[in-house]
Amino acid sequence: MKNFTLEPIEKASRDELASLQLQRMRNSLRHAFDNVPRYRDKFNAAGVHPDDLKSLADLAKFPFTTKADLRETYPFGMFAVPMDRIVRIHASSGTTGKPTVVGYTQKDIDTWADVMARSIRAAGARPGDKLHVSYGYGLFTGGLGAHYGGERLGIAVIPFGGGQTERQVQLMADFKPDIIMVTPSYMLAIVDEMERQGLDARKSSLRLGIFGAEPWTHEMRSAIESRTSLNAIDIYGLSEVIGPGVAQECIETKDGLTVWEDHFYPEIIDPQTGAVLPDGEFGELVFTSLTKEALPVVRYRTRDLTRLLPGTARTMRRIEKITGRSDDMLIIRGVNVFPSQVEELILKQPRLAPHYQIEVTRPDKLDEVVVNVEPRQDLGTMNAADQNAEAATLAHAIKTFIGISAAVRVQSVGAIERSLGKAKRVVDRRPR
Repeated sequence: MKNFTLEPIEKASRDELASLQLQRMRNSLRHAFDNVPRYRDKFNAAGVHPDDLKSLADLAKFPFTTKADLRETYPFGMFAVPMDRIVRIHASSGTTGKPTVVGYTQKDIDTWADVMARSIRAAGARPGDKLHVSYGYGLFTGGLGAHYGGERLGIAVIPFGGGQTERQVQLMADFKPDIIMVTPSYMLAIVDEMERQGLDARKSSLRLGIFGAEPWTHEMRSAIESRTSLNAIDIYGLSEVIGPGVAQECIETKDGLTVWEDHFYPEIIDPQTGAVLPDGEFGELVFTSLTKEALPVVRYRTRDLTRLLPGTARTMRRIEKITGRSDDMLIIRGVNVFPSQVEELILKQPRLAPHYQIEVTRPDKLDEVVVNVEPRQDLGTMNAADQNAEAATLAHAIKTFIGISAAVRVQSVGAIERSLGKAKRVVDRRPR
């Protein structure tokens, strides 16, 4: 499918899009109700029926789906088709409990490949490009999602996966890919390795980086773009909704992520009350799938914090860049703290690298916070006096702009673990 022109639905009017959404939403709610006992029980308990959906606004009457629903029906209890129609199974890492398991029919795989191809094209891919995939393959949806999307678009895919950073850099020098898809934190590890090998990352063949799977800030984008030759573009998704490819930043505007609203209907809610918020207000992102067969989701609470904005490069609405999750929020001595707030302050100090980790402990009655950071590798060794000065500056900024006291430790280059997937930004050792 070498199609680099926009699909008609990307240019459709809001009225045309809303008509399609309503038709597909009715079908999806009915499919979930008829085929998933968990949904039937939840709808009945809430006193709603798929026939109650007369308008898109009526979706607010239906109950939310959460990660707990998938864990409590583990492994296949939320599937809406028999197992003989399932052609793929993915799962989350399960680091906080049972993994969430998702299934796909062949039609689901085709839909996923289509929205990923659409996403890669929107990011700026063009005929003849080579795509280096550094997302992990396996149960994680990133690698195969990027892979199938690149192939569906008709560009050459290099399926490397995560790890073996030294070899990745060597192959990039040899194969000269135009695009890389990877987590932003691991991209920085690749850039560090390029510099270690004596290569100038600004002269690499890479033109585009499509980064996702973890929250990252505008400051992180600037840090990546200033050290490389590429345009850093955001992609969004989650396995429960389909995988990567739910929303994509467009190269023309780089002003937030266009939600592919013909397949995924977005809402923003107040995370505390569950009330639907109007477009433009900040809250928790919720998705209802419109075309999925194996695992339809109804008002799935993503825990990602953002707001809905009008379309620009496409008719479909955008979500603002996601830099935090409601379940990533730390409460430190009564103050709400997001890791992205600390990241922004680190990136404002030009001698510090974007590699960091926040440690939280409670040795007595009060929370204590340590922020571990590193100097930039390309600036050479930092002496003890400079380390102390950088630490003091960052600690002062954290106190001033976030409102908590934190000890800052400037570690040696490479001391903070480099993640092959999603970066582990917080180590919370407080007693539960």
